[in-house]
Amino acid sequence: MTTTAPLGTEEQTGPPAAPADGRRTALSRVRTGNGLVFVLPFLLVFGLFMVWPIVQGLWMSFTDSSLALRDTTFVGFDNYTEAFGDADVWSSLGNTVFFTAVSSVPLVLIALAMALLVHSGLAGQWAWRLSFFAPYLLPVTVVTMIWTWLYQPELGMANQLLDALGMEPVGWLSDESVAMWSVAALTVWWTVGFNFLLYLAALQSLPTTFDEAAALDGAGAWRRLWSITLPQLRRTTGLVAMLQVLASLKVFDQIYILTKGGPNGSTRPVLEYVYDVGFTGYRLGYASAVSYLFFALIVVVSLVQLRLFRRED
Repeated sequence: MTTTAPLGTEEQTGPPAAPADGRRTALSRVRTGNGLVFVLPFLLVFGLFMVWPIVQGLWMSFTDSSLALRDTTFVGFDNYTEAFGDADVWSSLGNTVFFTAVSSVPLVLIALAMALLVHSGLAGQWAWRLSFFAPYLLPVTVVTMIWTWLYQPELGMANQLLDALGMEPVGWLSDESVAMWSVAALTVWWTVGFNFLLYLAALQSLPTTFDEAAALDGAGAWRRLWSITLPQLRRTTGLVAMLQVLASLKVFDQIYILTKGGPNGSTRPVLEYVYDVGFTGYRLGYASAVSYLFFALIVVVSLVQLRLFRRED
């Protein structure tokens, strides 16, 4: 015997499509609104302290803004044209590139050697890790104070060692041909610990199967290092090199405190020149133009590095 549903009603096997879509849309809107509530404080702070200063600085680079003048006039690309013809800009840029070259290479190679040494199972692991990473935790003022005493012409340990070896003392911070190398040595000692941690973490995450198989086949430690370990660290090396080059290009603190760009401007980087022009020469517009040109250079260097690393991969 069959039964029929009452008139005006229909059998339903599931929720109707339209109401479900509507509820889903409403739920999505609620979630989006809640997300915006949590993100809004960050967006406000980011816009106020990052986006707005960037826009304001870019506009300032097209004006003759100055700390000594109240009125500001739009000058177009005059600041940029002057920057390209400014010999001090090019000399400070040369100092920055030279510092980047002499500091980045040892900061990568020494960090790799330190990580390999610790990863090899050397006795006293905690002591080695602490001694390698501890200098990175020191503030720049403490680091420069330590190395100022080391470089002291008469009583510093550096010249005392040279004297013990029968060599002439060196003007570590007063000789134009040596000063930048002195700053680079300080920087390597101070910041190599960060790269050391990156390499050590990468080494600890590598699979051991390849190394064990090569050892069973009779490969020595050096052969396993060159043929197995180092190729697997290629991505980490690319990351460390890119971060280090960008950090070295932005050098300012240790040079400003240690030498203030001397002697005779031989250690003055671009950022210190921007500081001198903007806050000593009061030419904020021109300083902004130089800083944005340097920013463009950093972007180009970053893109070139990324392209090279992708091509290698």
